[in-house]
Amino acid sequence: MRQRSAPFGRRPVPEARSLGPRFARARSDLVRLCALAACLLPLAAAAEPRTYHIDPEHFGIAFKVMHIGYHRVPGLFLKGEGSFVFDEEVPALSDLRVTIEAASVFTDHEARDGHLRSGDFLDAEAHPRITFVMTGAEPTGERTGIVRGDLTLRGVTRPVDLDVTWNKSGRYPWGDHYVTGITARTTIRRSDFGSVYALDGDLVGDEVAIEIELEAIREE
Repeated sequence: MRQRSAPFGRRPVPEARSLGPRFARARSDLVRLCALAACLLPLAAAAEPRTYHIDPEHFGIAFKVMHIGYHRVPGLFLKGEGSFVFDEEVPALSDLRVTIEAASVFTDHEARDGHLRSGDFLDAEAHPRITFVMTGAEPTGERTGIVRGDLTLRGVTRPVDLDVTWNKSGRYPWGDHYVTGITARTTIRRSDFGSVYALDGDLVGDEVAIEIELEAIREE
């Protein structure tokens, strides 16, 4: 093997061309590794859990209660807010927190709405907010799951399970924000929260069916 003269008394070093194939292979491996990392970075970013805030303009909280056995009276809560963390790659939902203004109850009947705000039902003056705080979750399908949490109503807190469906996630048709849509359903007994008015004779039902429809905007 040819050697170069060693200037300034240093030891001879091998000709660079003798290491050329090894350097070429190492450089090729490094290029492939960098290319793989570049491909994986967007996937890693997409898989990160992201915080969402419920859009108040697309947030519906509906309920139905039986009236003397004849029909279920429908109603809404018109004001609420909330947030959650969602990883759509898994998918997994966590840290769901919802607050509803009790006085915003609406059944399209002024006298009845006033009665619902009273101590017989929501007791909105003493307990103006209804809250749900998530404590856990269990998947039941690719886009469905049970979200467990604590519901506080009339100052009483009870565990409640929500049957949740992930409808869609994606860029909104208008604007540039990223949106996730969710449906949640549950049934509670109002007597569990201290509302027993007109239960005798089944004048007003005990079971309250609740359905929540929401769109939430991802925090950028």
